[in-house]
Amino acid sequence: MKIESTRFGTLEVAPEQIIHFPHGIPGFLDEKAFVHLPHDENSPFSFLQSTAEADLSFLLVDPFPFIPEYEFVLGDEMAGELELSEENPPQVFLIGTVREKITDMTVNLLAPIVVNRNKGIGRQIILDKTEYSIRHKLFPEAQASEAAEGGE
Repeated sequence: MKIESTRFGTLEVAPEQIIHFPHGIPGFLDEKAFVHLPHDENSPFSFLQSTAEADLSFLLVDPFPFIPEYEFVLGDEMAGELELSEENPPQVFLIGTVREKITDMTVNLLAPIVVNRNKGIGRQIILDKTEYSIRHKLFPEAQASEAAEGGE
C-alpha cells in the first residue's frame, strides 16, 4: 500500500506496519489508521504517520529508556479491547514535542499511546494520575547542565 506523507514523501507500507485506532486519537477522531515508522532499529524514537492525511504525523518516544519508573494501570476493559495479555503485552509510546532546541523536548506522560503490535490495534489513553505532566522534559539533565554553565 502506498501512502503520502509531507514529512516522508511517498511510502510503500506493509500491512503489518499499520496500526488501527478504532476511536481515533484525541483531536483527530476521524483518523483511524496510522503507520508506525521506526527512526532506526535501536532508536527510542519513531513516528506515527496517518495513512489518510499527509500532513499528520506524530513523534513517538519509547518512555522506558528515559523514564524507567513510568507506569500506569491499564484497566481490564481497556486491556480486553486491545486484546492484551501477559503473553501479549502492550507497546507503550509517548507523543513528543520538539522545541527550538532538542534539549527542550517534552513528552506527554498523561496520554500514552498503547499498542497491540500482534493485532495492529492501538489507543491513546488519558490517565488519571495528576503527578504526570503533558509537557514532561525528556532531557532534564541537559537543562540543569545549561543552567549551571550559564550561572543561572
